[in-house]
This record gives sequence, structure tokens and C-alpha cells, in this order.
Amino acid sequence: MHPSMEPLPSISTEPELARVTEARTTKSLLREYGEALAIALVLAFLIRSFGVQAFKIPSGSMLPTLEVGDHILVNKLAYGIHVPFVDAAFFTFGAPRRGEVVVFVYPLDAEKDYIKRVVGVPGDIVLIRNKHVYINGTLWNDPAAYFADGEGVGQGNQPRDNYGPTEVPDGHLFVMGDNRDHSYDSRFWGFVDLKNVKGKAFLVYWSWGNKERWVRWERLGRIIR
Repeated sequence: MHPSMEPLPSISTEPELARVTEARTTKSLLREYGEALAIALVLAFLIRSFGVQAFKIPSGSMLPTLEVGDHILVNKLAYGIHVPFVDAAFFTFGAPRRGEVVVFVYPLDAEKDYIKRVVGVPGDIVLIRNKHVYINGTLWNDPAAYFADGEGVGQGNQPRDNYGPTEVPDGHLFVMGDNRDHSYDSRFWGFVDLKNVKGKAFLVYWSWGNKERWVRWERLGRIIR
């Protein structure tokens, strides 16, 4: 070997490769987490918009079926597929039937959601006499109806105890709360447009007590009928 030509020192690339590999791994993990989070958010949005949505019961208008503090699930696919944020539907599977409990946009305030029971469907003649409900001339004995009286909504006045006869318009519903003496419903503010129905209530998945915030275990998993 020529005396002026000394062997070059060896260069170890292992630490640098480790740093590069670690950086790539970190970047890959961050990307995976980001993608997983994005997918989760999209799925949550789709489920909430098209599938199932959770609601909380704030009042006693649906007693004894639903109590204050109940947390319920609503099937938004029960009657069709609606486009979020716009007044349109992809498909219609059917319409709410008499006796079903539905969540809808309150006709007098689009920022509020109400929950009531369907009493009259399009074309029905609804008549209430002394708290008794007649549909198309026949007494409707609704097993869910509850009468507490006391200082109820519209006590002693039309139309709480006496209403109609009135025909339910096409494309609309007549709804009432199960707690008939303490429910502000179609008797007072009119009909619900079918396009404003969000879905059918079907399950109580959680329930808090009124004061001490204890869990009402006996109500969990209760099917809404």
C-alpha cells in the first residue's frame, strides 16, 4: 500500500438509520392515529345522521312511559333515509303508525326536538270528549294514556279535554303526550309535518334519578312501546 494512502475510517450508519426509522415509525403512528380518528368521526357522523341518535328526556309529558332523566335511542332509519341539513329524503320505508313514539322537530321552534305518541295519521278524524279520544268515530283505548289532572296544561279549557273533530291533513300527524293532563302537544299547537319526524324511539339505555343522580337500574334496557 502506498504510504500516503491510509485506509479511510469506517463510518457506522446504525445510529442514523435508527433515528430515521424511529422518525418514520412516529410519523406512521401519528398518521395511523389520525386516520383512525377521522374514520371514527365520519362513522359517528353517519350513525348519528342516518342511523341511531341519543336523546335525553327533560320533562314529564310522556309519563309513565318515559321519565325525566331517561336517556333514549331513536332509530332514524325507521321511516326512511334523510339527507342531513336539507329538507330531502333518499328513500321512504313507510310512515309512523298510530301508537308509535316519535321524535320530531317542534313546529313552533326548529331548534327544539319533541317526543310524543302518534295518535292520528293522515286522513284520520280526531275527536276528544271529556278526555276520551275517538279516531274515525271509534273510541281509542290507548293503554299508555295516563291522567294525573291537578294543575295540568290548559286545565278546564279547550282543547285539553275536548277537541275537534278535526281531520289530520295529508303529510301530517296528530301527536299527544302519554301524560295527557300535562302535555303540550297537537291539541294546542297543531300537526307535525312528516318531513320533520326524526325517527322512532325504541330503547331506554340509561336513566338518572331526579335529585341524588342515582342510576335507575330497573329502567335500563327498557323497550319503548
